[in-house]
Amino acid sequence: MGRMRVIAVLGTGAIAKAHVSALAAIPEVRIHSVVGSDLGRARSVAALSPGAAASTSVDDVLADPAVDAVDICGSTIDHARFTVEAARSGKDVLVEKPAALSVADFDEMVVATEEAGRTLMVGQTVRFQPAVAALQRAIADGQIGRPRMLHISWYGGYIWPGGWRSWQLDRSRSGGHAVHNGPHLLDLAVWLTGRAPVRVFARSFSSWAGEMPVPDSIHMTVRFDDGSLGLFELSYALRRPGDALRRIVVAGDRGTLAQDSDSEPTLHSAAHTAAPPSTDGAMEAQLRHWVDTLHGADPIVRTSEVRAALSAAIAAQQSLDERRPVALAEVLS
Repeated sequence: MGRMRVIAVLGTGAIAKAHVSALAAIPEVRIHSVVGSDLGRARSVAALSPGAAASTSVDDVLADPAVDAVDICGSTIDHARFTVEAARSGKDVLVEKPAALSVADFDEMVVATEEAGRTLMVGQTVRFQPAVAALQRAIADGQIGRPRMLHISWYGGYIWPGGWRSWQLDRSRSGGHAVHNGPHLLDLAVWLTGRAPVRVFARSFSSWAGEMPVPDSIHMTVRFDDGSLGLFELSYALRRPGDALRRIVVAGDRGTLAQDSDSEPTLHSAAHTAAPPSTDGAMEAQLRHWVDTLHGADPIVRTSEVRAALSAAIAAQQSLDERRPVALAEVLS
């Protein structure tokens, strides 16, 4: 166990609550404060970690020399600014996905942390799900040879009938559905295949959430730099909150690996939906790993891979807007 790390959490939404709860369970962490625009909400989230303060001033928290690191969980439009300010204040940074609204912003975040001698990790929580981690290890060990085809179908009960009601619906703050949610699948693809996307074609539609101002479902076809192909289906429109269905198939030149949530035991009730074993504990594992990186461990999530997935997500949103395939060279130029 390394020395105690003092961490401030920026954000007061559902993700911030999950981060605070997970961080509070790590012995070598003390949560200094929770920062949000609404002091009442900040106090409510801070109460999840006894002793944590609540604040509405990011500047005051970043200026506090007692804070070692910040965990940025607010709306995407603030990620780049807060990351750069935190790095220049001498803080290490964890920032939720998507890391930024543009590749240029993300590059600025990376440069700022590197120039300050600080670390930057992006919260790609899916990598820390047990089933996904097992798939990655098997592929890295060469069990299927060279990956040539990746197919992911991912459906969740999230949007309908309650729906997003906040900043996620504001394209200027979230980047759009492909940018906000696409990095879940695209980062997974980059990590599992070890390849960079070069071309994306996306289409979207509303299935059950037709009243929503953003589509509830997206399909993406991605070509990688070695000619391999990814087919991705993402929908948040299943009927019940907490419902989930996921299938991952990775076909290589010497074999195939697959993971299917249909084979897992599930629990649904009016009060509770249990996480399936394939995903359970991912947030806790991710934040424990982040704390390990603050003590010198090599990060599982590398900024070069995050950049590739973010670029593909931005290209996917452009493809949706313009109804055509988009080469990543257009996004990166």
